[in-house]
Amino acid sequence: MFEVKKVIGSLLMPLPITLLLVALCLLFIARINVKSYLVSWLLVVSLWAISTPFFADVLITPSEKRLAPFLTNKHQNVDYVVVLGCGVRPASRLPANLQLSGCALSRLTEGLRLLHAYPNAQLIVSGAGHGKATSSAMMANTAVALGIPVHKIIQNSKARDTAEEALLLATRLVDSKVALVTSASHMTRAQDLFSAQGVDTIAAPVQFYSYGNAQGFRRFIASASVLNAVTTYAHELIGRQWIALRRMIDPQAL
Repeated sequence: MFEVKKVIGSLLMPLPITLLLVALCLLFIARINVKSYLVSWLLVVSLWAISTPFFADVLITPSEKRLAPFLTNKHQNVDYVVVLGCGVRPASRLPANLQLSGCALSRLTEGLRLLHAYPNAQLIVSGAGHGKATSSAMMANTAVALGIPVHKIIQNSKARDTAEEALLLATRLVDSKVALVTSASHMTRAQDLFSAQGVDTIAAPVQFYSYGNAQGFRRFIASASVLNAVTTYAHELIGRQWIALRRMIDPQAL
């Protein structure tokens, strides 16, 4: 009964229920244009498929398995802990931590863990935003609220994307031991861009999706959160292809 309740509850979420209703409507549409009818069905079925934990597991898990969490017992010292930006939702009535996206909070939490493990290291928080409400400022304020001294925090508030983060931080980080904190899906591209600026980094990935742990029928039920994960992964694939294209045109680019 518990499993049945979970399956029914999952089916009633916005994405799966919408797709089911669209499919139901298609059953009553006159099939005058057979090609359009078949394409509509194909699109509905495809959107359902790519939104399932089963598809996400096949797509994402292989790349995640190539990454491991940062183990402090394997690295004697770190000079800088760099936390890359990941979105901010400005709302002046809220404290800084509530203005950060879940992704940014996940990255910052890992950054603070490493900072406690390496008390001589400095924390670099990065990312632009909207006016004074930058991702770097919100992360810095959150870190201070959690007990990190202001003098141990460096803000990189002008960087609008990962390429600019690497470019603007390069002169400071070259020849230093750097722990790079970002999402697992983003780590390959981020390290590539920092390496292109002459900065060697140690991966400290967060936000592992681990869809291989999904069980039973829920592996085949569409979910908005899974679709978001697949979208994030697709964004990274496009980003890497864009970098490759830029470098093909101009070897000095990015």
